[in-house]
Amino acid sequence: MSKLALLMQSYADRKNLNQLDGVAKTLVEGVYFYRSPVGNSRQPFLYQSGIVAMGQGHKKIYLGGKSVTYGAGDYVVVGVPMPLECEAYTQDDKPILGLSIDVDAQLLHTLVNQLTEGAFSQRQSSDLAAPYLANKDHREKKLNLGLQSESLNEELDDALARLLKVLLCDRDAKVLGEGIVKEIVYRTLLGRHGHILFDLAQHDGHYARIAKVLNHLHLAYADEIRVEDLAQQVHMSLSGFHRAFREVTSETPLQYLKKIRLSKAKDLINLEGKRASEAATLVGYASPTQFSREFKRYFNSTPRSFA
Repeated sequence: MSKLALLMQSYADRKNLNQLDGVAKTLVEGVYFYRSPVGNSRQPFLYQSGIVAMGQGHKKIYLGGKSVTYGAGDYVVVGVPMPLECEAYTQDDKPILGLSIDVDAQLLHTLVNQLTEGAFSQRQSSDLAAPYLANKDHREKKLNLGLQSESLNEELDDALARLLKVLLCDRDAKVLGEGIVKEIVYRTLLGRHGHILFDLAQHDGHYARIAKVLNHLHLAYADEIRVEDLAQQVHMSLSGFHRAFREVTSETPLQYLKKIRLSKAKDLINLEGKRASEAATLVGYASPTQFSREFKRYFNSTPRSFA
């Protein structure tokens, strides 16, 4: 077992999580421990934005026509919340183990402001601009999908190991955890895909504007949503908004909204015991029949099967 896998297993032992099949909060704000004893076949999931590090097992996630595979010793940077499909596999009959870390917006802005001061800014600005520039005069930006993976470097691996060690002691977790999370976000910003988080802090960039809309959709998914209103909210033309939205999410705004609603409805049925008709209403569906039809098409199962 790798160092991270051993520490994750120690955490599961210490916190009596060896029967866990899913996600558990830790004492450090925004840090979650993940364990799955058997994995799962390809199925829809709602990934939240943040950093996900794998200690054991591996996953393959699908977004539009693209896929990202990551396993032990890798991490994924998720810039914006993503309704996608995921399959997960154990290795040598050992459970899948991972750690996910939310990226606090205020912390991100503080770090980006520090990184863009002084000599660092010229080099970093050039590096971060490269993936997006569609032409030399900068008239149009090409956005990367908000989902990338890479291998842990030595510094990030060390920071994650220290985070897991302090999680073994409640006192250490409460006192030291926040500082280590800050270092992890910092190390991620300096990584090969740090531009994903970096661009979230650029208020006027298309990526940050789409991220703002996605956050709004995750809060107001049950409301009546008009794409025109979303475009106006971030001061974009309708055609430009559609293009940028698809480049970030591989979905149209209405497709993305539908997947959020269906994912939220599944949680209401599965975790809170709501009836299908009640869940449909709570997530913004006016027609229970339409809800059941789209639910079955998306999850390949009826709402009742999740009850």
